Parts: sequence; structure tokens; C-alpha cells
Amino acid sequence: MSMRAQVEFVSADFPPYPGEDQQLNPGRYGIRLAEFLAQELPAHGFPVESVTVEMWGVRVGLQHADYPLWVGCGNYEAHENGFLCFIEPATPTVRKWFRKLPNAPTVERLASAIESILQGSGKVSQLRWWSENELRRP
Repeated sequence: MSMRAQVEFVSADFPPYPGEDQQLNPGRYGIRLAEFLAQELPAHGFPVESVTVEMWGVRVGLQHADYPLWVGCGNYEAHENGFLCFIEPATPTVRKWFRKLPNAPTVERLASAIESILQGSGKVSQLRWWSENELRRP
């Protein structure tokens, strides 16, 4: 079974903040989108720990007891007003010490939550999922 680990879509509702690409890399943005997801995810059972700006985009860290779980957000140049969100880790299992923990059910629940938030917002179009074996990175 392939996991839905990455979603692309188009939206004019998450423009960059002024000077945002000075915090990230030139031409990169995604803070408004990350803030929107961070605000909505807790209602879908994914409490948010942090929103942090990285060189590649913005990371929404989730509270997850067993291992670090997060969603990456960034603009995606393949489309005008394009965005990409990806779930990490995007593997069916996660190794912790000497155990292998199942991750696929968590990723699927999180993918469903993200899809529900994006579709329900009325702000996005051309939503398309990629599985973990055809991943693109922003």
C-alpha cells in the first residue's frame, strides 16, 4: 500500500509576508500556509508544538509521543501560486531504539486531516497527492 505523503495544490490565499524570503531562501515562502494548518490541525486530533522557519520552507511540528512527526510547507514553482506540503517521516515504519513502530496509519490520518482542512477551506484548487515513492521535495 502506498502512503499519501505529499500534496500539491494551487492557492492565492497564502502570499508571502513582506521580506519573508529573507528568513528562508530567496523565492521561498510558506509561513501563512503553515500558520493556517497549525491553527486547524488540533481540531483534527493533531496538536501543534511549533512552527519553525527553515531554509527550504516552514515546518509545523506536531505533538507526537513516539517519534518526531511534522508537516513541511512551501511554495512550489511548478504552478503559479503553487504550494507543496509533505509529511515526515514518510516511511511505513519508524525505527526507535530496537523497535519498529508502524507509521503508515498515522501518516494516513494526518494526510486525511490535511486534505479535509485544505478542501474545506475553499481556498485551494488542483489538489493532488503524491505517494512516498514518487516524492518531490520543494
